[in-house]
Amino acid sequence: MLKPDAIENGHMGKIIDMIIGAGFTIKAMKYTRLTTEQAQKFYEVHAERPFYGELVEYMTSGPIVAAILDKDNAVADFRALIGATDPAEAAEGTIRKAYAENKGRNAVHGSDSDENAQIEGEFHFSSSEIF
Repeated sequence: MLKPDAIENGHMGKIIDMIIGAGFTIKAMKYTRLTTEQAQKFYEVHAERPFYGELVEYMTSGPIVAAILDKDNAVADFRALIGATDPAEAAEGTIRKAYAENKGRNAVHGSDSDENAQIEGEFHFSSSEIF
């Protein structure tokens, strides 16, 4: 998922180019804006954390791009491509090193497991929207 800061700062195309250049196939993609209820549901795993309210507010502050990507070893490879949560700690050549503002406005979200990738994909897309 490309987050509101990436869209706001005009990095959508550049990030998508990095994703495709890294060998991912886009199976579904949607330019949309999360409602408060959707953001609360998507990030409910963090509901007890002190940053939850800020996260929901941020994720509803502007449009996002949701996507389902395909590649062998997709989750691990995408997490390597996006880099560390804090762009100051992200490796050169990663999306967050290039385009994130800070730890909170970090340009992209990537699933942390195959199981969560399935759940998150189904959150954003119906089966008729996945190719």
